[in-house]
Amino acid sequence: MQLSSQLQRNYDGWLLFFSVLVTAFLILLYDSLTTHYADAHSHLNVEYQAQDASTATFSDIVATQDDWQPIAEPVNLGMRAEPYWFRLMLPPTPRAKGRFLLDINYPLLDVVEVYFYDPVDRTLVHQARGGDTLSYNERTIMVPTLVFGVPDSTQGLHVYLKVQTSGTMKLPMRLWQERDFLAYTSTNNLMLGLFLGVLVAIGLSNLFLCITTRSMTFFVYSGYVFSLAMTITAMHGLGYAYLWPAWAGFQSQAVALFANATLMFAMLFCNRILNVKDYSVKLSRSLIVLASIFLVNVLVSFFLPYAFLIRLFLILLGFTVIFALGVGIWIAFKGSTVARYYSFAWFVLLVSAFTASLDNLGLFASPVPSNYLLMLGAGVETLLLALVLAIDYSHNRETMLQAKERTLEQEQDILKAREELLNVQQQYQEDLEYQVQERTLELEVALRELSTANRELSNLNTIDPLTGIRNRRHFDKRLLAEGRRSRREQTPLSLAVIDIDHFKTINDTYGHSTGDACISHLARLLQGMLKRPTDDISRYGGEEFVVLLPNTDLDGAEQVIESMRAAVAQEILEIDEHRLNMTISAGVATAVIAFEAHENALFKHADALLYQAKEAGRNRIETGYFIGKNS
Repeated sequence: MQLSSQLQRNYDGWLLFFSVLVTAFLILLYDSLTTHYADAHSHLNVEYQAQDASTATFSDIVATQDDWQPIAEPVNLGMRAEPYWFRLMLPPTPRAKGRFLLDINYPLLDVVEVYFYDPVDRTLVHQARGGDTLSYNERTIMVPTLVFGVPDSTQGLHVYLKVQTSGTMKLPMRLWQERDFLAYTSTNNLMLGLFLGVLVAIGLSNLFLCITTRSMTFFVYSGYVFSLAMTITAMHGLGYAYLWPAWAGFQSQAVALFANATLMFAMLFCNRILNVKDYSVKLSRSLIVLASIFLVNVLVSFFLPYAFLIRLFLILLGFTVIFALGVGIWIAFKGSTVARYYSFAWFVLLVSAFTASLDNLGLFASPVPSNYLLMLGAGVETLLLALVLAIDYSHNRETMLQAKERTLEQEQDILKAREELLNVQQQYQEDLEYQVQERTLELEVALRELSTANRELSNLNTIDPLTGIRNRRHFDKRLLAEGRRSRREQTPLSLAVIDIDHFKTINDTYGHSTGDACISHLARLLQGMLKRPTDDISRYGGEEFVVLLPNTDLDGAEQVIESMRAAVAQEILEIDEHRLNMTISAGVATAVIAFEAHENALFKHADALLYQAKEAGRNRIETGYFIGKNS
């Protein structure tokens, strides 16, 4: 059944909107990355030796001067299994300009041996080793790509690299200053995180739709999205860095495993979303056979060499994408609107996958790295397929509604006979709805009154009945909130614990009523000296008070508490014909909250400083900046 023209125009608009939105996002992603690349030394003169380097040692290579051939950067020799030696000249890298890093932004290389050689002194300055056949924890710089620290040099160094891989021999190399590399890495990780987050969100939403609707189409699409996300994770080295860092053997197979799983789910999804069986049983079986082939590839990827698997996958990829596109176009000509949108989404993936395959085989030099090119195509295609799935679901829902409408038309005669009864029922329902609305309104009023009473009760629970200021419960909540704010905004948080000196003597000499009056008087005096609305004072218990000073450094906090101490010392309190002169001691601590429960440790530190003040003679304050340790 075809969609109405109005609905089709709406879907065309959504398709265009999604295409522009996703393409713009991914273009911004790549533009951000290339901007960071422009900050690095992107023009490195690279040479290589074309003959087999299996037996050549570093000493042999250094002694060889005539067999080096220049090669364009970024290096891409295609699928080569034998090892190769590469040489490049680095500019001076003095320590005064900061640390320099050599980045090989292709994490799928098996073994990379790096030798930094001083051509003037003819000495080997430093050597390092990397690649996905080594445990990730053995890397000197633990980032997803292959990064090596460059030794200090005022005249420049020669770098010799021995590289061997079972996949594509690619070496996109950049010389970075450390601060630029950190900026690039943070941007790259953010963009990849956003991209993978979108894929995971789509996968989870479709998985939940599968659970609620019991439709296997949603499950198959969810499997496709998750497999695609894992493929991209493996290609960028994120899986090796964060998911399986100790499984060096698995890393060499991860790309083939997840890529084959992606196409397996893609074929099953194509068969289900286009209802291929309704148009051609043979084509439907062909898609199932292709899915079975990719399932076999997933299973044998644990045993067969990666070089064989990736070549087989690239060949199957080109055929499979073209075949699925042909099926979609054929069904679209049969009148299926969903097939038309599906074909458009699959065409986007075809272009990116075909270009990436040629780049990996060394037949075409793409201006965009193949892994990012696949991200562009797969990102647009994934969201467009999600739109296709939504359109198909809406289409099926519309078909079901239309079938219900036809059924209702057939029952029209029966409904006329029952019209009078329905009118009575409708009147009864309206009366009932009116009564429900009245009860609902009454319930809402009661709930608002209850909420107001609860707020008033909660406010009373945070007031100290003796002094009228906030109590310990309020302080505990406020300390936690200000601690989180300090941790989030990286601002200093100061805290003071204040205690009345010789308060027990006051109680023993003048009685507890006088002691309570002293506490109330001190609370009013200290509260009146706080100037900012964010500053807070609470009675912690007995004669102890706590003052919370957000966004205040240690010097500022010391001035505030010292002014309080001086004011109390000068104040003469007259109670029941007694003239009392109180003094206070305080511990003041400041920290920028850095971890969970850091604020509690800050309070304990301030309390310890209070006891130091008392032991040092009272009527004084002790201050300190507290760092603490994350346990």
